[in-house]
Formats: sequence, structure tokens, C-alpha cells
Amino acid sequence: MKSAEVSQNEDKGPTTSPGRLGVRHLQILLLFFGVCFGYTLRVSMSEAIVAMSSTKHQSLDVEIYNWTSPERNLILSSFFWGYTVMQIPSGYIAGVWSAQKLLSIGMLLCGIFNVLIPTVASLGYFAVCICRVGMGLCQSCLLPCTHTLLSKWAPPSERARLGTFAYAGAQFGTVVCFPISGFVASLVGWPSIFYLFGGCALLWSIIFFFFGADSPSQSTRISEKERRYIENSLKSDTDEKSSNEPKAKTPWKAIFTSVPMWALIIAHCGQNWGYWTLITELPTYMDKVLEYNLEQNGMMAALPYLAMWILSFPMCWAADYALDKGVSRGVTRKVCNSIAHWGPAVALICLAAMQVHDSATAVAILVVAVGLNAGSLCGFQINHIDLSPNFAGTMMSITNCIASVVAIIAPLVCSAIVTTEKETDPTYWNIVFYVSAAIYFLGNLIFIIFGQAEVQSWNSPTSEKEIRMA
Repeated sequence: MKSAEVSQNEDKGPTTSPGRLGVRHLQILLLFFGVCFGYTLRVSMSEAIVAMSSTKHQSLDVEIYNWTSPERNLILSSFFWGYTVMQIPSGYIAGVWSAQKLLSIGMLLCGIFNVLIPTVASLGYFAVCICRVGMGLCQSCLLPCTHTLLSKWAPPSERARLGTFAYAGAQFGTVVCFPISGFVASLVGWPSIFYLFGGCALLWSIIFFFFGADSPSQSTRISEKERRYIENSLKSDTDEKSSNEPKAKTPWKAIFTSVPMWALIIAHCGQNWGYWTLITELPTYMDKVLEYNLEQNGMMAALPYLAMWILSFPMCWAADYALDKGVSRGVTRKVCNSIAHWGPAVALICLAAMQVHDSATAVAILVVAVGLNAGSLCGFQINHIDLSPNFAGTMMSITNCIASVVAIIAPLVCSAIVTTEKETDPTYWNIVFYVSAAIYFLGNLIFIIFGQAEVQSWNSPTSEKEIRMA
């Protein structure tokens, strides 16, 4: 009887942090670098395509392609063709099989496709598009797997800072990618960009395959104390009775008819429009309007994302501090997201209102616009786990699938506004900035009105009726 009591007490605690770095921090660090290298593979093309298609940057014996603005933007958006198609399937596979193994294999294949781009480029821009589609298919698992792993490894009291740190890999990857791409392209030629970042992805995927784990219970390196702390912290955030039951089928109907879920989808779409418009078009804008050379272009394009990466840390600590002081999770998420979307909206309006696009002023405004977007990491992005820890990966795959369609459309709309003949005219770039500002504003307004941060009833469907509805 006594031993049964002891066992029961062990199951209930501890609920306080072990107070030191543990295996959960190693997992988050691995995810940080995974997201980092994932984004270097995505965004390096934004800088590389400037060197690949402009004779004024030709300083070495490498081939230059006379691609038009629509062709370049087709290459930039083609990543998201494959990325969108596999979002929901990859989220489902991550939930029912292994998020850790799926992410390792996906990044390995993505790195291989990236390394092949210099070889296939001589066949034409459409061959590059095919490689980029393949990269998107393979990397579609990145965010769903990361969300699934965070829901297993990040205790609720540490969720904002651990989640933000993992996702800050996107900004860090962008920060290092732009200047390094500009430097190596001018030093040894643009093909080296693809070999360098593709090789990093290959190396990371091997390391993560052997050192990553799907959950604390499946890790061979975690201490018993840390395992109990994480598992009991996660149990206390949901109904204890339902958390002990076998996991029900994914409640697709409940998810797709959830108002907070649709608020999340719209916020994610607004984020993707603004974020991917800037990240894909900034190097071209700085080349054609601000007239930076290749190395300067890489450095200047990286500055806004350096600001975003740096600001992500105080913002996530402030979010966790607010929660510790009793501010509701919903208010915290909405304030962070308002800073992330309305701040950049105001900055882009200011940039578009400039009569003359002075280089220093334009870069300073872009630093503010992108830097404030750091709040999205502890705003809408972590909100998936708030609504449903059990189905966070699936939810991320759904919102990211729909938002990825927006990421395909945004560069194409930009190329329709800023055609090849108009690339040096700031007037047409101003239209792009105004449109992005409007979408940022409306997306966040809907998130504020309809978004929530409480665990939804369909997170753990327990009644026969709920299970049938799933």
C-alpha cells in the first residue's frame, strides 16, 4: 500500500524546473539549427538569383542567365508549390509516426536537391523550379515536426522562450545567409552558395537523426527528474483525466469549424504575405532601387533579420514574465502579435510615403519593420500549442499549408506590379509596401477579435459523440 502511494506521488511530481540545462534544451538547440539551415536553403536563392541573372555582378568565370523578373519570381515562389502540397500529410505523419525521423530525412533530401541546383541551372529556369519544388516537398515537414516536438518537450511555463528560441533559427539563418551568400558569390561564384548551405543541411540531418528524440520518454539521455518534470508540467496544462486516455483520432471537423483556428489561419496568412514579400524581394529592391553592390546587398538585406533575431529574445522573455505575473495567455499572445504585425504595417507605410528612397533611411525603416515582426514568434506562432497541445503539429501543418499558398502568390503579385522595366522605379515598389501593410493590419485585427489561447475541448475528445465527429 505504501509503495503504491510513493509511486502515485512520483507520477504527480516534480512540477518545478530541475533548475539547470537539460536534455530538453539540447533538443531545442537542435531544432534551432534545424530551422536555421531550413531557412538558409529557402532564402539563399533570393540573394543568389541576383548574382545568377545580372551581368553587372559577374566577377568570376560563372554562367549568367538572362532571366526576366517574372521568371525570377517564379523560381522564388516555386519552393512553396511543393511545400504547400505536403504540409497536411507531413503534419499527420509527424503525429502518427516520428517527427524526429521525418524531419531528419526531409532535411537530408532537401539539402541534396539544393546541391543539385548549380548543375540543373544550365538546363533553364524551369529545371531550377523543379529542384525548388523538390526542396519544398522535402522541407514541408519542418514547421509541423518542430511544433510536434515542442509540444512534447517544452513545459507550458517555458513554452514562449523555448518555442521562440527554436523558431528564432529562421531569423538567424536569414541573418547569416544573406551576407555569406553575397560574400561567397563575389569571391568564388554563386554555385558555392548552394554547395555551402546544402552541405550544412546534410550534416545537421545526420546529427539530429542520432541525437534527437520524439519525446522525453523516448530519450535515452534524459534524467528521470527532468522527464517527470516535463511530463507532469504538460499534464497539468490539460485535463488530467483526458491526458491519461489513449489519443483519439484527429478531430478534423472540430478543427476546421473552430473560430480561433480560423483566426490563427488568417494571422498566419498575413504573416506569410508580409514576411515572404520582403524576404524574397529585398535583395532585388536593394540592387535596383538602392543600388548596393553584391557584398553590400547581402549585408544590408541581413540587417532587418538581425534586428528580428535580437528582438525575439527580450520579447519572448517579456511574454513569459507577463504570464508569470498573471496576465492571461490570450492577452499576451495578442499584444505580441499586434507588435509583430501592426508595427511593420506602420513602418512599411512610412517607407512607401517617402518621396525619395534614400538608402540609409530606407534600410533603417526596413530594420524596424522586420525587427518588430519578432513578436509573431510568441504571438500567433506559438498559439497552435495553446489551443491544442495534442494536435499542435497537425494544426501547424493546416495553417502553414494555407499560408504557403499566400507565400506563392505574394512574389507573383510583386512581379506583376514591379515588372522588369519598372524595377528601378520606387513608385511601383511603394504599391507593394502599401499592399503588405494593409494585409498585416487586417490579419492581426481578425486575430485580436476572434483569437483565443485556451485549450479547446476537441484537444481531447472523450465522449463517443466527439470521437465519431472526429
